[in-house]
Amino acid sequence: MTRTYNSETVAELLAVAEALADAARKATLAHFRGADLAADSKETDRFDPVTVADRASEDAMRAILAERRPDDAILGEERGTKAGTTGLTWVLDPIDGTRAYLSGTPTWGVLVGLTDADGAVLGIIDQPYIGERFIGAPGHARVTGPQGTAPLRSRVARPLADAIIFTTFPEVGTPEEGAAFHRLSRRCRLTRYGMDCYAYGLIAAGQIDLVVEAGLQAYDVVAPIAVIEAAGGIVTDWQGRPAHNGGRILAAANAAIHAEALALLSQVPDA
Repeated sequence: MTRTYNSETVAELLAVAEALADAARKATLAHFRGADLAADSKETDRFDPVTVADRASEDAMRAILAERRPDDAILGEERGTKAGTTGLTWVLDPIDGTRAYLSGTPTWGVLVGLTDADGAVLGIIDQPYIGERFIGAPGHARVTGPQGTAPLRSRVARPLADAIIFTTFPEVGTPEEGAAFHRLSRRCRLTRYGMDCYAYGLIAAGQIDLVVEAGLQAYDVVAPIAVIEAAGGIVTDWQGRPAHNGGRILAAANAAIHAEALALLSQVPDA
């Protein structure tokens, strides 16, 4: 049965989530564009970078959870899992877009998500350098930033031929997955690359229509799912199923364009 949360509980959990994002913002900005910033690779066959800032960011968030929510579970990209007893799991990506971070570009972010047995409960997509924060939770969908605070609302339906679609890399997953993405993108008006988690914030803000990815982990998607759903959008896998565990991701501004995109992507068999 779907779990419900009263407004007081949501407010308490959001306060913790914002504290985590604040701590991660401070930790990541301390190293951003630093002359001595170096990266190790977590893989040998391709460059999958991790930096001192990734680890410092996650450590800062975990320290807050140890004090304020010690009984909750944690899943973090850099420090792994911690068991809990409450049925709630904080899902942390201390820097989403480490390649962008290393390159000095501003659209990398920090992802703070919370799940229960049914999926995403709340999420924050924080952009430390540009100062934007996208927040989604039951009864909450807002962005704060240089232009103040505004509600989040995803774009209303329009034809796929008018759509703006994003993905992080031109090479999307396997060759078969990449071919499916490009079949879809050719049906859209504009295709853009490289925004990492910021693209999901743009769906919630009503700026774009679709984000399509493959090979993601839970810490890549839990926070974006919560933000987009709070703003009226939809996030599933390529078969239309729940996507909070990662994998192939289809994020859409509304049900109509989600259905159009899904009709093309669902032709790819499950891996």
